[in-house]
Amino acid sequence: MEMSRSDAVWSSETAARRMYGRRISREQLIRRLGELASGTGLGNGLAVLTEYVGATHYLLARHDVSQDGGLDFVVCSDWPFDIVRRLSGIIAGLNSKTTELEKCRAQLQPVFHAMPDDIGLPRGVSRSYCAVTFSIGPTRFSLMLLFPEDVILSQDALRDVAVLAGYVASHKIKADVRHDRECELTERELECLFWIAEGKTSDEIAVILGISRNTINNYITSVMRKTATRTRSEAIAHAVRNNLV
Repeated sequence: MEMSRSDAVWSSETAARRMYGRRISREQLIRRLGELASGTGLGNGLAVLTEYVGATHYLLARHDVSQDGGLDFVVCSDWPFDIVRRLSGIIAGLNSKTTELEKCRAQLQPVFHAMPDDIGLPRGVSRSYCAVTFSIGPTRFSLMLLFPEDVILSQDALRDVAVLAGYVASHKIKADVRHDRECELTERELECLFWIAEGKTSDEIAVILGISRNTINNYITSVMRKTATRTRSEAIAHAVRNNLV
């Protein structure tokens, strides 16, 4: 997780500077991201996207680890740390209640959520935050943005940000981030996933593959854990969406 060392204190000077900074054009955005394409941190690219859309602060969240507890779901952020810590359980809850179909529909679509009333925010910052979701391979991410009370974020600009955030993150996210939860299914797990997509039961798959029903169920459970799905139907939808079967 990459977070600013000054997360715990969000000074009014910093907030004011970022709230009222001039928004850059799309052409300037593309040029600046091109300049940052090599040799700089993920936070620099996300800061440029945040400035472009007129927001104040960014948080990049990874969905497949959001239910583990703690803050491992945060990939990179300059939100105040106390807000991140307070929202962690809420974000995990939102993700766990979202079906696979809803996840597909949410891709690149801005969604606004309200902050709980007991969370303290810097003066002038809206109690709503915006999340735009995108995928890198089989892994889903959300870029979550804080913005000023007097700013209406452009839907078109937010969709630009969602697409470009995927570009920035795919270049910058380190390969060693939570390898154990990457959706890298084994050959046996892919076989089981294929057969449940064909409508076969565990008993039928056991006969087809020549192994026990309990072993089949263990493989399917592992598939659902790795894909962060809760049912066989969701696992099938995830597999279809990511060309796994």
